[in-house]
Amino acid sequence: MPQPSGKLIATLLLASSMLATTLPAHASKDGADLGTDTLAGAFLAARVAEADGDLPNAIAYYTRALSFDSDNENLQQNLMVSLISNGQFDKALPYARKLKKVARVERFSRLALAVDSFRDKKYGDAESWLKLALESDLDKLITGVMTGWAKEGEGHTGEALSYLKKLNGPEWYTLFVSYHRALIAELAGRDADAEAAYKETLENAPAGAAAPDTYMRAAEAYARFLYRSGKKDKALAVLDKADEFAPDRLPITALRKEIKEGTTVQPMIASVNEGAAEVLLDLGAALNRSGGEDFVRLYLEYALVLAPKNDALLLQLGVVADQQKNTEEAIAFFKRISPDSPMKRVAEMQVGLDLADIGRNDEAIEHLKTVLAQDPDDMKAYLALGGVYAAKEDYRSAAELYDKAVARIPNPTADDWTIYYRRGIAYERLKEWPKAEPNFKEALKLSPDQPQVLNYLGYSWIDMDINLEEGLKMIRKAVDQRPSDGYIVDSLGWAYYKLGRYQDALVQLQRAVSLKPEDPVLNDHLGDALWRVGRKLEATYQWRHASDMHPDAQTLASVQKKLAEGLPPIEPKKAAEGQENAPAVQDKDGKDDGRKS
Repeated sequence: MPQPSGKLIATLLLASSMLATTLPAHASKDGADLGTDTLAGAFLAARVAEADGDLPNAIAYYTRALSFDSDNENLQQNLMVSLISNGQFDKALPYARKLKKVARVERFSRLALAVDSFRDKKYGDAESWLKLALESDLDKLITGVMTGWAKEGEGHTGEALSYLKKLNGPEWYTLFVSYHRALIAELAGRDADAEAAYKETLENAPAGAAAPDTYMRAAEAYARFLYRSGKKDKALAVLDKADEFAPDRLPITALRKEIKEGTTVQPMIASVNEGAAEVLLDLGAALNRSGGEDFVRLYLEYALVLAPKNDALLLQLGVVADQQKNTEEAIAFFKRISPDSPMKRVAEMQVGLDLADIGRNDEAIEHLKTVLAQDPDDMKAYLALGGVYAAKEDYRSAAELYDKAVARIPNPTADDWTIYYRRGIAYERLKEWPKAEPNFKEALKLSPDQPQVLNYLGYSWIDMDINLEEGLKMIRKAVDQRPSDGYIVDSLGWAYYKLGRYQDALVQLQRAVSLKPEDPVLNDHLGDALWRVGRKLEATYQWRHASDMHPDAQTLASVQKKLAEGLPPIEPKKAAEGQENAPAVQDKDGKDDGRKS
Protein backbone atom coordinates (compact mmCIF):
# COMPACT_ATOMS: atom_id res chain seq x y z
CA MET A 1 0.00 0.00 0.00
CA PRO A 2 1.33 3.45 -0.79
CA GLN A 3 2.82 5.35 2.12
CA PRO A 4 1.65 8.81 3.25
CA SER A 5 3.52 11.78 1.87
CA GLY A 6 6.01 13.61 4.04
CA LYS A 7 3.90 16.78 4.05
CA LEU A 8 0.81 15.00 5.29
CA ILE A 9 2.82 13.16 7.95
CA ALA A 10 4.15 16.47 9.21
CA THR A 11 0.62 17.82 9.42
CA LEU A 12 -0.55 14.74 11.25
CA LEU A 13 2.25 15.09 13.76
CA LEU A 14 1.23 18.70 14.32
CA ALA A 15 -2.36 17.63 14.79
CA SER A 16 -1.31 15.04 17.34
CA SER A 17 0.68 17.65 19.23
CA MET A 18 -2.40 19.87 19.36
CA LEU A 19 -4.41 17.07 20.87
CA ALA A 20 -1.71 16.54 23.46
CA THR A 21 -2.79 19.80 25.07
CA THR A 22 -6.12 18.13 25.69
CA LEU A 23 -5.21 14.51 26.17
CA PRO A 24 -2.54 14.37 28.91
CA ALA A 25 0.76 12.64 28.38
CA HIS A 26 0.96 9.02 29.39
CA ALA A 27 1.55 8.41 33.06
CA SER A 28 2.91 5.31 34.66
CA LYS A 29 0.77 2.79 36.51
CA ASP A 30 3.64 2.18 38.86
CA GLY A 31 3.18 5.18 41.10
CA ALA A 32 1.98 5.40 44.68
CA ASP A 33 -1.66 4.91 45.62
CA LEU A 34 -3.66 7.74 44.06
CA GLY A 35 -5.87 9.39 46.62
CA THR A 36 -8.81 11.13 44.97
CA ASP A 37 -9.94 13.19 47.92
CA THR A 38 -7.99 16.19 46.66
CA LEU A 39 -7.94 18.11 43.37
CA ALA A 40 -4.39 17.02 42.62
CA GLY A 41 -5.09 13.38 43.46
CA ALA A 42 -8.23 13.18 41.33
CA PHE A 43 -6.51 14.90 38.42
CA LEU A 44 -3.52 12.58 38.58
CA ALA A 45 -5.81 9.54 38.76
CA ALA A 46 -7.66 10.83 35.68
CA ARG A 47 -4.40 11.24 33.78
CA VAL A 48 -3.28 7.71 34.64
CA ALA A 49 -6.65 6.22 33.64
CA GLU A 50 -6.62 8.16 30.38
CA ALA A 51 -3.08 7.04 29.62
CA ASP A 52 -4.16 3.43 30.15
CA GLY A 53 -7.07 3.85 27.76
CA ASP A 54 -9.54 3.55 30.63
CA LEU A 55 -11.91 6.33 29.60
CA PRO A 56 -14.77 5.47 32.00
CA ASN A 57 -12.47 5.92 34.99
CA ALA A 58 -10.82 8.96 33.43
CA ILE A 59 -14.27 10.54 33.15
CA ALA A 60 -15.08 9.63 36.76
CA TYR A 61 -11.85 11.14 38.06
CA TYR A 62 -12.09 14.32 35.96
CA THR A 63 -15.64 14.75 37.27
CA ARG A 64 -14.30 14.26 40.78
CA ALA A 65 -11.57 16.85 40.18
CA LEU A 66 -14.15 19.35 38.93
CA SER A 67 -16.04 18.97 42.19
CA PHE A 68 -13.07 20.74 43.81
CA ASP A 69 -12.67 23.41 41.10
CA SER A 70 -15.77 23.66 38.93
CA ASP A 71 -14.50 26.63 36.87
CA ASN A 72 -11.20 25.04 35.86
CA GLU A 73 -11.12 25.22 32.03
CA ASN A 74 -8.32 22.63 31.69
CA LEU A 75 -10.38 20.09 33.62
CA GLN A 76 -13.49 20.96 31.62
CA GLN A 77 -11.71 20.49 28.28
CA ASN A 78 -10.14 17.19 29.40
CA LEU A 79 -13.51 15.90 30.56
CA MET A 80 -15.21 17.08 27.36
CA VAL A 81 -12.72 15.28 25.12
CA SER A 82 -12.85 12.11 27.25
CA LEU A 83 -16.65 12.07 27.08
CA ILE A 84 -16.66 12.46 23.27
CA SER A 85 -13.96 9.81 22.86
CA ASN A 86 -16.02 7.45 25.01
CA GLY A 87 -19.14 7.91 22.91
CA GLN A 88 -20.92 10.14 25.43
CA PHE A 89 -21.42 13.05 23.07
CA ASP A 90 -24.53 14.56 24.68
CA LYS A 91 -22.88 14.66 28.08
CA ALA A 92 -19.97 16.56 26.53
CA LEU A 93 -22.15 19.32 25.03
CA PRO A 94 -22.55 21.43 28.22
CA TYR A 95 -18.74 21.66 28.45
CA ALA A 96 -18.50 22.47 24.75
CA ARG A 97 -20.86 25.40 25.30
CA LYS A 98 -18.80 26.63 28.26
CA LEU A 99 -15.60 26.43 26.21
CA LYS A 100 -16.88 27.76 22.88
CA LYS A 101 -14.81 30.98 23.18
CA VAL A 102 -11.63 29.40 24.59
CA ALA A 103 -9.23 29.56 21.63
CA ARG A 104 -6.95 26.70 22.67
CA VAL A 105 -9.80 24.18 22.72
CA GLU A 106 -12.27 25.64 20.21
CA ARG A 107 -11.26 23.10 17.55
CA PHE A 108 -12.95 20.52 19.75
CA SER A 109 -15.68 22.53 21.49
CA ARG A 110 -16.98 24.37 18.43
CA LEU A 111 -16.74 21.22 16.30
CA ALA A 112 -18.92 19.46 18.87
CA LEU A 113 -21.48 22.28 18.65
CA ALA A 114 -21.33 22.15 14.84
CA VAL A 115 -21.94 18.38 14.87
CA ASP A 116 -24.89 18.93 17.21
CA SER A 117 -26.29 21.54 14.81
CA PHE A 118 -25.89 19.17 11.85
CA ARG A 119 -27.72 16.52 13.83
CA ASP A 120 -30.61 18.96 14.39
CA LYS A 121 -30.45 20.08 10.71
CA LYS A 122 -29.65 23.64 11.83
CA TYR A 123 -27.11 24.12 9.07
CA GLY A 124 -26.81 27.89 9.41
CA ASP A 125 -25.84 27.44 13.06
CA ALA A 126 -23.34 24.76 12.05
CA GLU A 127 -21.68 27.21 9.64
CA SER A 128 -21.26 29.70 12.46
CA TRP A 129 -19.75 27.14 14.82
CA LEU A 130 -17.24 26.10 12.14
CA LYS A 131 -15.55 29.52 12.18
CA LEU A 132 -12.45 29.22 14.36
CA ALA A 133 -10.14 31.93 15.63
CA LEU A 134 -7.15 29.60 15.40
CA GLU A 135 -6.85 27.08 12.58
CA SER A 136 -4.16 24.60 11.61
CA ASP A 137 -4.13 23.20 8.06
CA LEU A 138 -6.03 20.18 9.35
CA ASP A 139 -8.65 22.30 11.14
CA LYS A 140 -9.08 24.41 8.02
CA LEU A 141 -9.75 21.33 5.90
CA ILE A 142 -12.27 19.87 8.35
CA THR A 143 -14.16 23.12 8.92
CA GLY A 144 -13.94 24.06 5.24
CA VAL A 145 -15.37 20.82 3.86
CA MET A 146 -18.01 20.63 6.59
CA THR A 147 -18.97 24.25 5.78
CA GLY A 148 -19.52 23.10 2.20
CA TRP A 149 -21.90 20.42 3.47
CA ALA A 150 -23.68 22.97 5.70
CA LYS A 151 -24.26 25.20 2.65
CA GLU A 152 -25.67 22.19 0.80
CA GLY A 153 -27.94 21.54 3.80
CA GLU A 154 -29.29 25.07 3.38
CA GLY A 155 -30.02 24.32 -0.30
CA HIS A 156 -27.14 26.39 -1.71
CA THR A 157 -25.44 23.77 -3.90
CA GLY A 158 -23.74 26.23 -6.24
CA GLU A 159 -22.35 28.19 -3.31
CA ALA A 160 -21.17 24.98 -1.64
CA LEU A 161 -19.30 23.79 -4.73
CA SER A 162 -17.78 27.21 -5.35
CA TYR A 163 -16.71 27.49 -1.71
CA LEU A 164 -14.93 24.13 -1.80
CA LYS A 165 -13.24 24.87 -5.11
CA LYS A 166 -11.72 28.00 -3.56
CA LEU A 167 -10.52 26.17 -0.43
CA ASN A 168 -6.75 26.67 -0.48
CA GLY A 169 -4.21 24.61 1.43
CA PRO A 170 -1.40 22.07 1.07
CA GLU A 171 -1.40 19.84 -2.00
CA TRP A 172 -2.86 16.91 -0.07
CA TYR A 173 -6.08 18.93 0.35
CA THR A 174 -6.99 18.28 -3.26
CA LEU A 175 -8.09 14.67 -2.83
CA PHE A 176 -10.48 15.42 0.03
CA VAL A 177 -11.87 18.59 -1.56
CA SER A 178 -12.55 17.10 -5.01
CA TYR A 179 -14.09 13.96 -3.46
CA HIS A 180 -16.53 15.98 -1.38
CA ARG A 181 -17.34 18.28 -4.30
CA ALA A 182 -18.33 15.12 -6.17
CA LEU A 183 -20.47 13.84 -3.29
CA ILE A 184 -22.28 17.16 -2.87
CA ALA A 185 -22.92 17.47 -6.62
CA GLU A 186 -24.23 13.91 -6.81
CA LEU A 187 -26.53 14.42 -3.83
CA ALA A 188 -27.88 17.59 -5.44
CA GLY A 189 -28.48 15.84 -8.79
CA ARG A 190 -25.83 17.82 -10.66
CA ASP A 191 -24.49 14.80 -12.51
CA ALA A 192 -22.08 16.59 -14.86
CA ASP A 193 -20.38 18.37 -11.94
CA ALA A 194 -20.30 15.13 -9.97
CA GLU A 195 -18.67 13.12 -12.75
CA ALA A 196 -16.05 15.80 -13.41
CA ALA A 197 -15.14 15.98 -9.70
CA TYR A 198 -15.04 12.18 -9.32
CA LYS A 199 -12.78 11.92 -12.37
CA GLU A 200 -10.48 14.59 -10.93
CA THR A 201 -10.30 12.65 -7.65
CA LEU A 202 -9.43 9.30 -9.23
CA GLU A 203 -6.75 10.89 -11.41
CA ASN A 204 -5.04 12.23 -8.29
CA ALA A 205 -3.20 9.03 -7.34
CA PRO A 206 -0.24 10.87 -5.71
CA ALA A 207 -2.59 12.46 -3.17
CA GLY A 208 -4.31 9.08 -2.84
CA ALA A 209 -1.01 7.64 -1.70
CA ALA A 210 -1.21 9.91 1.36
CA ALA A 211 -4.80 8.88 2.12
CA PRO A 212 -5.41 5.47 0.49
CA ASP A 213 -8.63 4.75 2.40
CA THR A 214 -10.20 7.99 1.13
CA TYR A 215 -9.00 7.28 -2.40
CA MET A 216 -10.64 3.83 -2.33
CA ARG A 217 -13.89 5.19 -0.92
CA ALA A 218 -13.91 7.79 -3.70
CA ALA A 219 -13.42 5.01 -6.26
CA GLU A 220 -16.32 3.08 -4.75
CA ALA A 221 -18.54 6.19 -4.73
CA TYR A 222 -17.64 6.96 -8.36
CA ALA A 223 -18.40 3.40 -9.49
CA ARG A 224 -21.75 3.54 -7.70
CA PHE A 225 -22.52 6.86 -9.40
CA LEU A 226 -21.58 5.57 -12.87
CA TYR A 227 -23.60 2.38 -12.51
CA ARG A 228 -26.65 4.27 -11.28
CA SER A 229 -26.22 6.54 -14.32
CA GLY A 230 -26.42 3.52 -16.66
CA LYS A 231 -22.64 3.35 -17.32
CA LYS A 232 -21.96 -0.21 -16.22
CA ASP A 233 -18.75 -0.74 -18.18
CA LYS A 234 -17.24 2.53 -16.93
CA ALA A 235 -18.18 1.60 -13.36
CA LEU A 236 -16.38 -1.74 -13.66
CA ALA A 237 -13.35 0.00 -15.18
CA VAL A 238 -13.18 2.31 -12.14
CA LEU A 239 -13.25 -0.73 -9.85
CA ASP A 240 -10.44 -2.32 -11.87
CA LYS A 241 -8.36 0.84 -11.39
CA ALA A 242 -9.10 0.72 -7.65
CA ASP A 243 -7.90 -2.90 -7.52
CA GLU A 244 -4.63 -1.88 -9.13
CA PHE A 245 -4.18 0.79 -6.46
CA ALA A 246 -5.07 -1.44 -3.48
CA PRO A 247 -6.04 -5.05 -4.28
CA ASP A 248 -8.60 -7.21 -2.48
CA ARG A 249 -10.64 -4.49 -0.74
CA LEU A 250 -13.88 -6.17 0.31
CA PRO A 251 -16.20 -3.22 -0.51
CA ILE A 252 -14.75 -3.07 -4.03
CA THR A 253 -15.10 -6.84 -4.52
CA ALA A 254 -18.68 -6.81 -3.21
CA LEU A 255 -19.67 -3.84 -5.39
CA ARG A 256 -18.24 -5.47 -8.51
CA LYS A 257 -20.36 -8.56 -7.79
CA GLU A 258 -23.49 -6.44 -7.31
CA ILE A 259 -22.90 -4.55 -10.55
CA LYS A 260 -22.28 -7.71 -12.57
CA GLU A 261 -25.44 -9.28 -11.14
CA GLY A 262 -27.52 -6.18 -11.89
CA THR A 263 -28.35 -5.52 -8.25
CA THR A 264 -29.77 -2.13 -7.25
CA VAL A 265 -26.91 -0.02 -5.87
CA GLN A 266 -27.29 2.86 -3.42
CA PRO A 267 -25.18 6.04 -3.54
CA MET A 268 -22.27 6.27 -1.13
CA ILE A 269 -23.79 9.30 0.61
CA ALA A 270 -27.55 9.70 0.90
CA SER A 271 -27.83 12.80 3.13
CA VAL A 272 -26.05 15.98 4.19
CA ASN A 273 -25.31 14.56 7.63
CA GLU A 274 -23.76 11.43 6.14
CA GLY A 275 -21.60 13.73 4.00
CA ALA A 276 -20.43 15.68 7.07
CA ALA A 277 -19.65 12.40 8.83
CA GLU A 278 -17.68 11.28 5.77
CA VAL A 279 -15.31 14.25 6.21
CA LEU A 280 -14.47 13.14 9.72
CA LEU A 281 -14.16 9.48 8.69
CA ASP A 282 -11.83 10.35 5.83
CA LEU A 283 -9.54 12.43 8.02
CA GLY A 284 -9.69 9.89 10.84
CA ALA A 285 -8.58 7.10 8.51
CA ALA A 286 -5.77 9.28 7.10
CA LEU A 287 -4.59 10.13 10.62
CA ASN A 288 -4.59 6.53 11.80
CA ARG A 289 -0.87 6.02 12.16
CA SER A 290 1.00 4.63 15.13
CA GLY A 291 0.74 6.93 18.12
CA GLY A 292 -2.21 8.94 16.83
CA GLU A 293 -5.01 6.64 17.99
CA ASP A 294 -6.41 9.04 20.61
CA PHE A 295 -6.75 11.76 18.03
CA VAL A 296 -8.33 9.40 15.48
CA ARG A 297 -10.79 8.02 18.00
CA LEU A 298 -12.01 11.52 18.84
CA TYR A 299 -12.85 12.44 15.25
CA LEU A 300 -14.43 9.07 14.51
CA GLU A 301 -16.72 9.50 17.52
CA TYR A 302 -17.79 12.92 16.20
CA ALA A 303 -18.64 11.19 12.91
CA LEU A 304 -20.58 8.43 14.65
CA VAL A 305 -23.00 10.99 16.06
CA LEU A 306 -24.01 11.88 12.50
CA ALA A 307 -23.83 8.40 10.96
CA PRO A 308 -24.39 5.79 13.71
CA LYS A 309 -24.94 2.96 11.20
CA ASN A 310 -21.97 3.67 8.92
CA ASP A 311 -20.21 0.30 8.60
CA ALA A 312 -16.88 1.75 7.44
CA LEU A 313 -16.91 4.02 10.48
CA LEU A 314 -17.73 1.20 12.89
CA LEU A 315 -14.96 -0.94 11.39
CA GLN A 316 -12.44 1.88 11.75
CA LEU A 317 -13.48 2.44 15.38
CA GLY A 318 -13.02 -1.27 16.05
CA VAL A 319 -9.55 -1.16 14.54
CA VAL A 320 -8.61 1.85 16.67
CA ALA A 321 -9.95 0.16 19.81
CA ASP A 322 -7.78 -2.87 19.02
CA GLN A 323 -4.77 -0.60 18.54
CA GLN A 324 -5.48 0.89 21.97
CA LYS A 325 -5.75 -2.63 23.50
CA ASN A 326 -9.43 -2.06 24.31
CA THR A 327 -10.35 -5.48 22.97
CA GLU A 328 -13.84 -5.82 24.46
CA GLU A 329 -14.74 -2.42 23.06
CA ALA A 330 -13.38 -3.41 19.65
CA ILE A 331 -15.55 -6.53 19.64
CA ALA A 332 -18.60 -4.39 20.44
CA PHE A 333 -17.90 -2.08 17.47
CA PHE A 334 -17.38 -5.02 15.11
CA LYS A 335 -20.64 -6.63 16.21
CA ARG A 336 -22.56 -3.44 15.40
CA ILE A 337 -21.69 -3.75 11.69
CA SER A 338 -24.71 -4.64 9.56
CA PRO A 339 -25.06 -8.36 8.69
CA ASP A 340 -25.40 -7.56 4.98
CA SER A 341 -22.30 -5.31 4.90
CA PRO A 342 -19.29 -6.51 2.84
CA MET A 343 -17.23 -5.55 5.88
CA LYS A 344 -19.13 -7.90 8.17
CA ARG A 345 -17.06 -10.93 7.31
CA VAL A 346 -13.71 -9.32 8.06
CA ALA A 347 -15.23 -7.89 11.23
CA GLU A 348 -16.40 -11.35 12.33
CA MET A 349 -12.94 -12.78 11.71
CA GLN A 350 -11.44 -10.01 13.80
CA VAL A 351 -13.94 -10.78 16.58
CA GLY A 352 -12.57 -14.33 16.63
CA LEU A 353 -8.98 -13.14 16.80
CA ASP A 354 -9.88 -10.63 19.52
CA LEU A 355 -11.55 -13.35 21.59
CA ALA A 356 -8.35 -15.35 21.37
CA ASP A 357 -6.31 -12.28 22.29
CA ILE A 358 -8.13 -11.99 25.62
CA GLY A 359 -7.73 -15.69 26.37
CA ARG A 360 -11.18 -16.89 25.29
CA ASN A 361 -9.64 -19.43 22.90
CA ASP A 362 -12.43 -22.01 22.90
CA GLU A 363 -15.01 -19.32 22.20
CA ALA A 364 -12.77 -17.93 19.47
CA ILE A 365 -12.45 -21.34 17.81
CA GLU A 366 -16.20 -21.96 17.78
CA HIS A 367 -16.81 -18.45 16.45
CA LEU A 368 -14.28 -18.86 13.63
CA LYS A 369 -15.57 -22.31 12.76
CA THR A 370 -18.96 -20.69 12.13
CA VAL A 371 -17.35 -17.98 10.00
CA LEU A 372 -15.48 -20.62 7.98
CA ALA A 373 -18.62 -22.75 7.51
CA GLN A 374 -20.30 -19.76 5.88
CA ASP A 375 -17.64 -19.73 3.15
CA PRO A 376 -15.40 -22.83 3.07
CA ASP A 377 -13.30 -21.35 0.26
CA ASP A 378 -12.23 -18.26 2.22
CA MET A 379 -8.50 -18.72 2.85
CA LYS A 380 -8.44 -15.78 5.29
CA ALA A 381 -10.84 -17.69 7.54
CA TYR A 382 -8.53 -20.73 7.53
CA LEU A 383 -5.62 -18.48 8.47
CA ALA A 384 -7.57 -16.84 11.29
CA LEU A 385 -8.73 -20.16 12.79
CA GLY A 386 -5.32 -21.74 12.27
CA GLY A 387 -3.73 -18.80 14.07
CA VAL A 388 -5.90 -19.45 17.13
CA TYR A 389 -4.98 -23.14 17.11
CA ALA A 390 -1.31 -22.16 16.91
CA ALA A 391 -1.73 -19.74 19.82
CA LYS A 392 -3.07 -22.70 21.85
CA GLU A 393 -0.10 -24.75 20.60
CA ASP A 394 -2.61 -27.16 19.10
CA TYR A 395 -0.51 -27.70 16.01
CA ARG A 396 -2.23 -30.96 15.08
CA SER A 397 -5.57 -29.20 14.66
CA ALA A 398 -3.82 -26.38 12.79
CA ALA A 399 -2.11 -28.81 10.42
CA GLU A 400 -5.35 -30.70 9.72
CA LEU A 401 -7.14 -27.41 9.09
CA TYR A 402 -4.49 -26.26 6.62
CA ASP A 403 -4.70 -29.66 4.90
CA LYS A 404 -8.39 -28.93 4.28
CA ALA A 405 -7.53 -25.45 3.02
CA VAL A 406 -4.95 -26.76 0.54
CA ALA A 407 -7.45 -29.35 -0.71
CA ARG A 408 -9.71 -26.45 -1.74
CA ILE A 409 -6.98 -24.79 -3.83
CA PRO A 410 -7.07 -26.50 -7.25
CA ASN A 411 -4.59 -24.13 -8.86
CA PRO A 412 -2.38 -22.33 -6.31
CA THR A 413 -1.38 -18.74 -7.05
CA ALA A 414 1.00 -16.28 -5.44
CA ASP A 415 -1.78 -15.22 -3.07
CA ASP A 416 -1.83 -18.72 -1.55
CA TRP A 417 1.74 -18.80 -0.27
CA THR A 418 0.64 -18.01 3.30
CA ILE A 419 -1.47 -21.19 3.58
CA TYR A 420 1.49 -23.39 2.64
CA TYR A 421 3.80 -21.40 4.91
CA ARG A 422 1.48 -21.79 7.90
CA ARG A 423 0.98 -25.49 7.16
CA GLY A 424 4.76 -25.87 7.05
CA ILE A 425 5.11 -24.23 10.48
CA ALA A 426 2.41 -26.48 11.95
CA TYR A 427 4.15 -29.65 10.77
CA GLU A 428 7.57 -28.33 11.81
CA ARG A 429 6.24 -27.73 15.33
CA LEU A 430 4.88 -31.30 15.29
CA LYS A 431 8.45 -32.41 14.44
CA GLU A 432 7.22 -33.85 11.14
CA TRP A 433 9.87 -32.30 8.93
CA PRO A 434 9.22 -34.48 5.86
CA LYS A 435 5.73 -32.95 5.77
CA ALA A 436 6.87 -29.46 6.72
CA GLU A 437 9.68 -28.92 4.20
CA PRO A 438 7.62 -29.38 0.99
CA ASN A 439 5.21 -26.70 2.20
CA PHE A 440 7.98 -24.14 2.69
CA LYS A 441 9.32 -24.97 -0.75
CA GLU A 442 5.85 -24.62 -2.28
CA ALA A 443 5.40 -21.26 -0.56
CA LEU A 444 8.69 -20.07 -2.08
CA LYS A 445 7.70 -21.44 -5.47
CA LEU A 446 4.50 -19.38 -5.33
CA SER A 447 6.19 -16.26 -3.95
CA PRO A 448 9.99 -16.60 -4.23
CA ASP A 449 11.05 -13.56 -2.23
CA GLN A 450 8.91 -13.85 0.89
CA PRO A 451 11.29 -12.99 3.75
CA GLN A 452 9.29 -14.95 6.37
CA VAL A 453 9.56 -18.16 4.36
CA LEU A 454 13.20 -17.61 3.42
CA ASN A 455 14.00 -17.04 7.07
CA TYR A 456 12.01 -20.00 8.43
CA LEU A 457 13.29 -22.55 5.94
CA GLY A 458 16.87 -21.30 6.03
CA TYR A 459 16.93 -21.22 9.83
CA SER A 460 15.40 -24.72 10.04
CA TRP A 461 18.02 -26.18 7.73
CA ILE A 462 20.87 -24.61 9.66
CA ASP A 463 19.37 -25.68 12.99
CA MET A 464 19.33 -29.26 11.68
CA ASP A 465 22.89 -28.93 10.29
CA ILE A 466 21.75 -29.54 6.70
CA ASN A 467 21.95 -27.40 3.56
CA LEU A 468 24.04 -24.92 5.54
CA GLU A 469 25.27 -22.69 2.74
CA GLU A 470 21.86 -22.55 1.02
CA GLY A 471 20.17 -21.85 4.34
CA LEU A 472 22.59 -19.01 5.11
CA LYS A 473 22.00 -17.54 1.67
CA MET A 474 18.23 -17.60 2.28
CA ILE A 475 18.52 -15.85 5.61
CA ARG A 476 20.83 -13.19 4.15
CA LYS A 477 18.25 -12.56 1.46
CA ALA A 478 15.53 -12.24 4.11
CA VAL A 479 17.65 -9.75 6.08
CA ASP A 480 18.27 -7.69 2.94
CA GLN A 481 14.50 -7.31 2.61
CA ARG A 482 13.76 -6.83 6.31
CA PRO A 483 16.86 -5.24 7.81
CA SER A 484 14.90 -3.85 10.77
CA ASP A 485 13.20 -7.13 11.71
CA GLY A 486 14.89 -8.23 14.90
CA TYR A 487 13.76 -11.84 14.57
CA ILE A 488 15.12 -12.25 11.06
CA VAL A 489 18.41 -10.55 12.02
CA ASP A 490 18.59 -12.95 14.97
CA SER A 491 18.21 -15.85 12.54
CA LEU A 492 21.24 -14.64 10.60
CA GLY A 493 23.21 -14.29 13.81
CA TRP A 494 22.19 -17.73 15.00
CA ALA A 495 23.05 -19.21 11.61
CA TYR A 496 26.57 -17.81 11.95
CA TYR A 497 26.68 -19.21 15.50
CA LYS A 498 25.67 -22.70 14.33
CA LEU A 499 28.38 -22.50 11.67
CA GLY A 500 30.96 -21.68 14.32
CA ARG A 501 31.45 -18.10 13.08
CA TYR A 502 31.09 -16.56 16.53
CA GLN A 503 32.43 -13.08 15.82
CA ASP A 504 30.04 -12.66 12.87
CA ALA A 505 27.27 -14.07 15.04
CA LEU A 506 27.99 -11.53 17.76
CA VAL A 507 27.68 -8.58 15.36
CA GLN A 508 24.27 -9.72 14.09
CA LEU A 509 22.92 -10.80 17.49
CA GLN A 510 23.84 -7.47 19.05
CA ARG A 511 21.90 -5.76 16.26
CA ALA A 512 18.95 -8.12 16.74
CA VAL A 513 18.75 -7.32 20.46
CA SER A 514 18.92 -3.60 19.72
CA LEU A 515 15.88 -4.08 17.45
CA LYS A 516 13.97 -6.38 19.84
CA PRO A 517 15.39 -5.73 23.32
CA GLU A 518 12.34 -7.21 25.07
CA ASP A 519 12.69 -10.74 23.65
CA PRO A 520 14.29 -13.30 26.02
CA VAL A 521 15.34 -15.75 23.27
CA LEU A 522 17.29 -13.08 21.39
CA ASN A 523 19.01 -12.03 24.60
CA ASP A 524 19.82 -15.67 25.33
CA HIS A 525 21.36 -16.08 21.87
CA LEU A 526 23.48 -12.96 22.40
CA GLY A 527 24.73 -14.41 25.70
CA ASP A 528 25.84 -17.58 23.89
CA ALA A 529 27.79 -15.58 21.29
CA LEU A 530 29.45 -13.44 23.96
CA TRP A 531 30.56 -16.56 25.81
CA ARG A 532 32.07 -18.08 22.66
CA VAL A 533 34.17 -15.00 21.92
CA GLY A 534 35.55 -15.03 25.46
CA ARG A 535 33.42 -12.24 26.97
CA LYS A 536 32.08 -14.49 29.71
CA LEU A 537 31.13 -11.82 32.26
CA GLU A 538 28.98 -10.05 29.64
CA ALA A 539 27.49 -13.39 28.62
CA THR A 540 26.46 -14.09 32.19
CA TYR A 541 24.83 -10.68 32.42
CA GLN A 542 22.93 -11.29 29.16
CA TRP A 543 21.66 -14.71 30.31
CA ARG A 544 20.59 -13.25 33.65
CA HIS A 545 18.77 -10.51 31.78
CA ALA A 546 17.02 -13.11 29.61
CA SER A 547 15.94 -15.10 32.69
CA ASP A 548 14.33 -11.97 34.15
CA MET A 549 12.18 -11.45 31.02
CA HIS A 550 9.71 -14.29 31.77
CA PRO A 551 10.80 -16.71 29.01
CA ASP A 552 8.97 -19.99 28.36
CA ALA A 553 9.83 -22.94 30.57
CA GLN A 554 12.26 -24.55 28.10
CA THR A 555 14.23 -21.35 27.52
CA LEU A 556 14.31 -20.58 31.25
CA ALA A 557 15.68 -24.04 32.07
CA SER A 558 18.37 -23.70 29.41
CA VAL A 559 19.39 -20.23 30.62
CA GLN A 560 19.54 -21.32 34.26
CA LYS A 561 21.77 -24.25 33.32
CA LYS A 562 24.12 -21.88 31.46
CA LEU A 563 24.21 -19.49 34.41
CA ALA A 564 25.26 -22.35 36.62
CA GLU A 565 27.69 -24.12 34.29
CA GLY A 566 28.45 -21.87 31.30
CA LEU A 567 28.68 -23.42 27.84
CA PRO A 568 30.57 -26.64 27.16
CA PRO A 569 33.89 -26.40 25.28
CA ILE A 570 33.72 -26.33 21.50
CA GLU A 571 34.52 -29.60 19.79
CA PRO A 572 37.83 -29.16 17.89
CA LYS A 573 36.34 -30.56 14.67
CA LYS A 574 33.39 -28.15 14.87
CA ALA A 575 35.67 -25.19 15.44
CA ALA A 576 37.82 -26.13 12.45
CA GLU A 577 34.76 -26.52 10.23
CA GLY A 578 33.53 -23.10 11.28
CA GLN A 579 36.76 -21.49 10.07
CA GLU A 580 37.14 -23.62 6.96
CA ASN A 581 33.59 -23.07 5.67
CA ALA A 582 33.32 -19.38 6.50
CA PRO A 583 31.76 -17.48 3.57
CA ALA A 584 32.72 -13.92 2.76
CA VAL A 585 31.89 -11.45 5.51
CA GLN A 586 29.71 -8.46 4.52
CA ASP A 587 30.50 -4.96 5.65
CA LYS A 588 27.98 -2.72 7.36
CA ASP A 589 26.63 -1.53 4.01
CA GLY A 590 25.79 -5.07 2.92
CA LYS A 591 28.65 -5.21 0.36
CA ASP A 592 31.18 -8.00 0.07
CA ASP A 593 34.46 -6.99 1.66
CA GLY A 594 36.40 -8.99 -0.94
CA ARG A 595 37.43 -11.93 1.17
CA LYS A 596 37.07 -15.27 -0.57
CA SER A 597 34.31 -17.55 0.54
